[in-house]
Amino acid sequence: MPSPVTSRLQDQLDTITAQTRDLVQPERLAVTDNAVQELLATGIESRILPVGAQAPEFALPDAINGKIIRSSDLLAVGPVIVNFFRGRWCPYCMTELEAWQKLYPTVRERGALLIAVSPQLPRQNDFTVQQHGLTFPILSDAGAQLADKFGITYTVPEVMQRHYRSILVNIPFVNGDQSWRLPLPATFVISRSGQILFSEAHADHRVRPDPMDVLAAL
Repeated sequence: MPSPVTSRLQDQLDTITAQTRDLVQPERLAVTDNAVQELLATGIESRILPVGAQAPEFALPDAINGKIIRSSDLLAVGPVIVNFFRGRWCPYCMTELEAWQKLYPTVRERGALLIAVSPQLPRQNDFTVQQHGLTFPILSDAGAQLADKFGITYTVPEVMQRHYRSILVNIPFVNGDQSWRLPLPATFVISRSGQILFSEAHADHRVRPDPMDVLAAL
C-alpha cells in the first residue's frame, strides 16, 4: 500500500501536471514532453551512482550565511539525505522541498541530516529558503559539478532553452553561468561511512522518489 506521505506528495505533483495541461497550449506541452523523452533516451538514469557506491565528498556554500558545508562534517553527525533540485523556478522541486520540510523533524528523530543542493547562485538559494520557510541547509553547486560526480547532470537542449526563455525562466541568470547545465531531480542517502544507501533520479522531472522509501533507507 502506498504511504500517506507519498500519496500526498505525488498527488500534488500530478495536480501541477494536470493544471499545466489545462492551461498551456498543446504545442508548448509537446516541447517539454519531447525533451523528457529525449533525455530518457540518453540512458542518463542508468548512469547515476547506485546503491553501494561510495559518494563523492563535497564542500559547498550554504545559502544563508555562505559558510562552507563539508560532507565529512555532516557524516560525522549521522547519515545524510541529499536532495538535488533544479531551481526555485521549478514548481515540482519546490513542492518536493516543502514535503521534506514537513518530514524534517522525522529525519532528525532518526539521527540523520537533510540537505538540498542546486546549481543556483547562493543569493537565489537564499530566496528559496526565505520564500518557502526551509530550515535545512540549501547548498550551491556552481556549474552542477557535484551533481556531475553523482552522474545526474545534463545540458538543457536548445529547444528547451528557447522554451524557458519564452516563459521568463532565465537559468543562466539564476545559476550565474551560461552552461545551461542542470541536475536531474535526485535523492541519495549516504551512510556515515560514505556509502550510498538509497539512490533515485528520474529524467521526467514530474516524478519524484517516495519520501517514505528514502526514510526507510535510514
